[in-house]
Amino acid sequence: MTSTTEQSDGNALEAAQPSPAVPQQPYTIFDKRQKYLIVFIVSIAATFSGFASNIYFPALPTIAADLDVSVELVTLTVTSYLIFQGLAPSFWGPVSDVRGRRVAYVFTFIVFVGACVGLALTPSYAALVVLRCLQSAGSASTIAIGSGAIGDVTTRAERGGFMGVFQAGLLVPVAVGPVIGGAIAGSLGWRAIFWFLTVYGGVFLLALIAFLPETLRSLVANGSVAPQGRRSWFARFPLDVYQKTSRVEWDRDAPPPELPPPKKIDVLGPLRILGSKFATPIIVFLAICYTVWQMSITAMSSLFKDRYGLSELHIGLTFIANGVGCMLGTLVTGKILDADYRRVKAKICASGSDETEEDQSFPIEKARLRLLPVFSLLQCLAILLFGWTIQYPHKVPIAIPIISTFVTGWTAVSTQSVIMTYLIDIFSDCSAAASASLNLARCLFAAGGTSFVMPMINGIGVGWTFTVCAAVMVLALIGPYVQYRYAGKWRMAMEREREKAAAAH
Repeated sequence: MTSTTEQSDGNALEAAQPSPAVPQQPYTIFDKRQKYLIVFIVSIAATFSGFASNIYFPALPTIAADLDVSVELVTLTVTSYLIFQGLAPSFWGPVSDVRGRRVAYVFTFIVFVGACVGLALTPSYAALVVLRCLQSAGSASTIAIGSGAIGDVTTRAERGGFMGVFQAGLLVPVAVGPVIGGAIAGSLGWRAIFWFLTVYGGVFLLALIAFLPETLRSLVANGSVAPQGRRSWFARFPLDVYQKTSRVEWDRDAPPPELPPPKKIDVLGPLRILGSKFATPIIVFLAICYTVWQMSITAMSSLFKDRYGLSELHIGLTFIANGVGCMLGTLVTGKILDADYRRVKAKICASGSDETEEDQSFPIEKARLRLLPVFSLLQCLAILLFGWTIQYPHKVPIAIPIISTFVTGWTAVSTQSVIMTYLIDIFSDCSAAASASLNLARCLFAAGGTSFVMPMINGIGVGWTFTVCAAVMVLALIGPYVQYRYAGKWRMAMEREREKAAAAH
């Protein structure tokens, strides 16, 4: 009897013991150092878009003379590059959102390296235009794919800082690309620029295959799922190494997270995002700011050569200020974005609200878009300073317009960093396509701007050209106002409609 009682008491005691807590699956199994390695790799990949564009600027007058065409015609190769820089990610972004980041990277770099070889051997202006388009189709998508990879492995609370690092990395070519291009073109000839890009691209492609894991959440979830299928070996390596060496605590024996159903490649996805009222106002605003920036740096080579008599090497050195401003701006802005996000989140928690980071009702606009008017107005002032100081080269030292490019680079790229982070926040399930939609608008706008900047300067002068640009930027501030005021309400209304539709079914 006693034994039975003790056994009963023991069973009751055992039942009363709390069961061991089942560790919650983390958002991502990649730890901090692995995240930084992934961001480092995708940032280097993104440098190819900038290098292929900016390394080319100091050599424009030399290429024109060598191919026996005008500088205006060679400048059109910049326009054609920007057009394909806008179009290509609209294909490769959706591919990376479905087939994986690694697959998209490999194919884009194969196209890029092949185009660089052709450019180094190009015999004519027509071939230069065509191959520059092909080169752009290969390099431009690295930014959209990289943005998607960062969206895969980061939460909203830390995304601003990582996007700042990413933007700073991809902007290194803005600072050093023209210097390298000017030095190579001045000593080895302009064709050597493309041989340099061929070697750089080929070596990096091998490094990317060896060290970048697959991060697409529909394939590997939070990184804990090993892709299956006959072609999955490419996605499994080096992901399995990252899984074994991760310092994040997660239940390795638990059933793998359920993957969403396979999606089809939607090449029209970026266009739909671009036409969405949740994105159109802010994307058009960025496209205008980016266009004005590109117009100024496209005109710099010819303006500094004609008005200050600079050589190719010296022209390349004038781009350093712009590039340094870009890198510093995006790093600082990334920290500000994270601080603003924490401030808004803390305010919500203090008010007792039960809104979470991923809720449609979370005021993400307040957490991300607060400083856009400041950046825009500073860019307007810098552009005015650039235009009116170059207007009078005999009265104003060259240092003044160069300093203005530092401010222009800082503010233009800070604006871009803010808006790209915001779009990844609100389109987290198709982040590469969201980045591609942004890229499409800004590059097509910039293609138009760079095509008429030199004729406009020749017609009305440098000062008035960039005064018009500044006025357009001020008008474009309507976009951030609309986004800040109404976008949150639109998202909540859409969410309520979805809930009603789900309840009806």
